Amino acid sequence: MSQIKKHITKKDLVTFLAACLFLIISMFLPPNLTIIITSIFFVAFAYIKPFQSLLFLVLYVSIRPILLEINPGLKLAGDIITFAVFAKLLVSSKLNLKSLLTFKWFEWLFFAFLFFGSIIGLLNDVSIASVIFQLRTFLIMYMLYYILSRTILPASWLERLAWVTLLTSWLVSIHGLVEKLSMRQWLLPEVWKYKTLSATNIVRIYGLPGNPNSLALLLMFGIVAVLFLSYLYKDKSYKVFLNVSLVMFIGIFILTYSRGTFISAAVLGAVFIFLSKDWKLIKRLVIAGIASIILVYYPVNLGVSLFQSFGLESPERGPTGSIGGRFEETFNEDNLALMTQSGRIFYLKKGFEVFSDYPLTGSGFGTFGGAATLSYGSPIYDNYGIRSDIYGGKNFYSDNQYIQVIAETGVIGVLLFAGFLVGMLLLFWKERHTTFGKFMIALWFSTGFSGFYYNIWELKAYTIFFFIILGSFAAMNKWYPTIHFKDK
Repeated sequence: MSQIKKHITKKDLVTFLAACLFLIISMFLPPNLTIIITSIFFVAFAYIKPFQSLLFLVLYVSIRPILLEINPGLKLAGDIITFAVFAKLLVSSKLNLKSLLTFKWFEWLFFAFLFFGSIIGLLNDVSIASVIFQLRTFLIMYMLYYILSRTILPASWLERLAWVTLLTSWLVSIHGLVEKLSMRQWLLPEVWKYKTLSATNIVRIYGLPGNPNSLALLLMFGIVAVLFLSYLYKDKSYKVFLNVSLVMFIGIFILTYSRGTFISAAVLGAVFIFLSKDWKLIKRLVIAGIASIILVYYPVNLGVSLFQSFGLESPERGPTGSIGGRFEETFNEDNLALMTQSGRIFYLKKGFEVFSDYPLTGSGFGTFGGAATLSYGSPIYDNYGIRSDIYGGKNFYSDNQYIQVIAETGVIGVLLFAGFLVGMLLLFWKERHTTFGKFMIALWFSTGFSGFYYNIWELKAYTIFFFIILGSFAAMNKWYPTIHFKDK
C-alpha cells in the first residue's frame, strides 16, 4: 500500500472508513432515529470533508436500494451530503456571482428544457409535487457537476475516485457471487429473496443495487477504473490485483446478462480505442474476457448446478442461463409479443400516440414513463389505455429516454434536449487531443446509446459517475472561475 499512501493520506483513508462504519451501524437503528442521526453526521461530514463525502456518495448511491430495504431511515443521506457540500461551496465562494452564475451553453439549454417541461406539465394538470420530483431527478446529480466544475480538485482526485469505484465494484461482485450461487437465498432482504421474477430474469444477478442493469453499469465503470489505475501505475504496482479485479468484474458483468449495458460498454470501448489508437487495449480486454469466462462465468454456473444437486433450491428455481440464450430471447416470438403488449414496443407506440396529440409541446413532465409518473402516476394514462395492472400493479419507466422526451416535451423539448447533448459533445471535441477528452467523447456516445433502452438521465447509478467525471473534466480544463475550498 506504500504507493497509495503517497497520494492518499492515512487521514483520508481513516475518515472514509469511519463514514462507512457509521453507515453500517445506522443500518440497524430505528428508522426515525436513523434520519436524525444521519442528518447530523452527514451534514458535518460533508461540510468538513466535501471531497471525501462526494467519494462516499459513489458507494452510497451504488448500494442505496439494499440500504433502504434494510433501513428506510437512510433515504436522505445522499441528498443531505449533496446539499451540504453545495452550501459549503456557496460559503467558500463568498457569493462570487461570476463563478456561481457562469454557465456553458449546454447548461442553459438543459435549464430551458427543464423549465419548459415543468410548465407544460403544470398546464396539463400534473401536480406540483410530481413536477418537483421530476426536476429533482434530473438536477440532483447535475449538482455534483456544478460543485466539482467550479473547484480546484485535490491532488490525485481521479485516482481516489478510481479506487473507491474499484472497491465498490469488489463489494457488489462478491455479494453477486453469493447471490448467484445461493440462488438468491443468502445475504438478501426477505422481500428481495421472495420477489417474483420472470423466467428470463431469475438467472440474472441483481446484486446490492437491486437491479441487474444498474449492477452492470456500475461494473462498467469498475472496469474503467481498473484500466485507469493500470495506466496510472506504470511501474506495475498492484499489477496482479488489478488483473484479478478486471477478470472478476467482467465475469460478474457477463452474469448480469444485461444486453443494453453490453452494447453501451462495447460502444464506450470501441470509440475510445478508435480515437486513442490504443490497439493494445483490445488484446488486454480480449484476454481478460476469455479468462473471466473460464475462471468466473463457467465455474459459477457449475457451482449453481452443484448446489442444486445438494438440494438447495430457490423459491423460483430456474436454469443457470447463458449469454447466447439471453440475446436469442431478444428476437424470440413470445418475447416480441410480450414487448408489444406491455413492454418496450408498447411504450414506444404509446409515446408516439401522446406525441401525435401534443406535437409541439408534448404533454409535460410527470405524464409519461419517467421517475415522477413511477411515483405519482399520470393524469393522461387513462386516455391512452395505459393501466398499471399490466405492469404488476405499478407504473412504468419508458425504458427509453428519447421517447419520454418526445412524448413529454414535443418538438420544442427535443430541440432543447438535443442542444444540451450536442453542446457537451462540442466541448469534448475541443479537447480531443487529450486522453481525457477522448474518453469523454467515448462516454458521450455510450450514454447516447444507453438512452435507447434506459431512462439513462434519470438513473442515479449511472448519472453519479457521469456528472462526477464531467465535473472533473470541466475543473481540469478550467471552464469556470474557480472557488477555493478543500477538505479540512
